[in-house]
Amino acid sequence: MFYLLNILIQMKILLNNLTLLKTLRPFNDIGFVPTMGGIHDGHISLIKKSIKYSKKTIVSIFINPKQFNNKNDFKSYPSNIKKDLKILKKIKKIDYVYIPKFKDIYKNNNRPKIKINKSDKILCAKFRKGHFEGVLDVMDKLTNLIKPKKIFMGKKDYQQLYLVKNFIENKYKSNVIGCKTIRNKNKLALSSRNFLFNKNELIQVQEISKKFLNLKKEVKKHKNINKFLTQSKKKYEKKFKIKIEYLENRCVKNLKISNKYLGSNIFLSYYFKGVRLIDNF
Repeated sequence: MFYLLNILIQMKILLNNLTLLKTLRPFNDIGFVPTMGGIHDGHISLIKKSIKYSKKTIVSIFINPKQFNNKNDFKSYPSNIKKDLKILKKIKKIDYVYIPKFKDIYKNNNRPKIKINKSDKILCAKFRKGHFEGVLDVMDKLTNLIKPKKIFMGKKDYQQLYLVKNFIENKYKSNVIGCKTIRNKNKLALSSRNFLFNKNELIQVQEISKKFLNLKKEVKKHKNINKFLTQSKKKYEKKFKIKIEYLENRCVKNLKISNKYLGSNIFLSYYFKGVRLIDNF
């Protein structure tokens, strides 16, 4: 209790919808950073963007069970509210942290009614059935509650950003702002899932990440980029003993397969030591 009271001096913690609505009602320039906890420097960069460009900033911490297609993945997802709040406390000018319970977001346990288009069932959507329906559902509910002017999301989860931006900006007056991927000194994209690795595993996955990033230079030499990436996929799976779900070059504007270097990113998803990682570069 003392710990929470100490944090409240710096920022206000909102634990239910009634308090949330009452607190935010007077404001119309709200910056929103949605998270599932496991706060790291990537989240912090989004929060600082919100603080810079918004009069009020709110961060949510909610691990949404509706976007997990694997129950074990949901159970193993890193969660430490006390640690998250300790990190957030150090960031000056965060106004609110919203930590809802499941019943605050979902009054009933129905499946998400939102459906994504067949053309969008690529990349992560191809391998994680129902994932983005769950993401869009929770973002719909959170946006309706908070009514933010701006929502700040990272480009590491690029397909998520792409789908959320299209959905939210078509339905609400909120502007979804994509922010650059933050990497550690060894070029590994920051992710809450990185906390699941021990020290030795983290060293290994950082080396794997560097090799993948080198592909961005290599693809310049090939006319058929995706043919080269298909060959690289087999090579890297064998070399690093990993399972790659996809390794594809796609247009950043519409996520269509592309063999052009400019205006495209390499999109990647793979499993290392049972942990699923994604990246794009």
